[in-house]
Amino acid sequence: MKKLIVKCPTCSKKHDYYQSKPWSPFCSERCRLIDLGAWAGEEHRIKGEVRAESMPDPDSGQDKFIN
Repeated sequence: MKKLIVKCPTCSKKHDYYQSKPWSPFCSERCRLIDLGAWAGEEHRIKGEVRAESMPDPDSGQDKFIN
């Protein structure tokens, strides 16, 4: 199998993408969990504004995303 050397987005360690398959693109489960925690803690965000029409109406008592 070919090697694809990439840099871990969390610790910047170089690793073989295919060897760390369960955690790719991270080098380890630890780095994967650090990144997940950063998203959960809202340290990472996707830029953009929340559109009102994409949010459920709080007065309807029903979530518009669930049919």
